[in-house]
This record gives sequence, C-alpha cells and structure tokens, in this order.
Amino acid sequence: MTAKMRFSLKAGERIFINGAVLTVSQKVTLSLLNDARFLLESHVLQLAEATTPMRQLYFVVQALLINPQEEEQGMIAFHKIYDALLVVTSDETTKAQLRNIGGLVARKRTFEALKMIRGLFEKLEFQPASTSVVMPEKAA
Repeated sequence: MTAKMRFSLKAGERIFINGAVLTVSQKVTLSLLNDARFLLESHVLQLAEATTPMRQLYFVVQALLINPQEEEQGMIAFHKIYDALLVVTSDETTKAQLRNIGGLVARKRTFEALKMIRGLFEKLEFQPASTSVVMPEKAA
C-alpha cells in the first residue's frame, strides 16, 4: 500500500489524528495509508491567538478537526463567524474564497479549509474582532 501522506515529527511533538492526540518520544516519520483527519501541532492556533474574525474562524474549524465529537457545537460557532464574515467582506474574491471554505467544511474537508483560511489571515488581519463568538471549550 502506498502512503498517501508522509511527515516527520521530532521527539515530543504532537499530532492530532481523527480526534486522538499522539505524541512521539523520538524523531519519527509517519505514513498515513488512508484518509484521516489530522493536524500537526505546529498548525494549532491557541485561543489567545484567535484575535481577528478570520483567526476565530480558523480556531473553530481547527476544533472541528481536533474534537469531532463536538461537531454540532462547533458547526454552530462556525456558522456564526462564517456568516458574519460573508456579511462584512466587500471584496468579491475574498467572498468567493470564504464560500469555498464553507463548502470544504460542509464536506468535512477541514484540513483543506484550514489551509485556505491561513491564506486569508493577512488579507483580513486589519479588521477588528467585532464578530467574535464564544469558542468551544475543548479545542486544542
């Protein structure tokens, strides 16, 4: 079976796979052989860093990936922020990207949605966090 995804972890690093948290005691290369929901620790955004609406959206999508058992609560938070961003965003290119993100989340393609959101961080960083919502408690 051919590996679909390979990545290396250093001793002590964590990875989140299908809601489980794994840590390694020594440098290791992992190969995922089938589809799995995963997030590397280096891509985890802490709650204190969710200071803009786009970062809040990232945090909620991250919570959907890390805590799939909390999906219902996470989707409510996602839609609050997502809908608010669609309303306040005037740039049509950004709106199209947000709609793509919404479609990815709806299809449970959260890792791809996170990559797209990271790409929008700089574009929307100037906006104040006026569309904040209460974040799910059990993220990261």
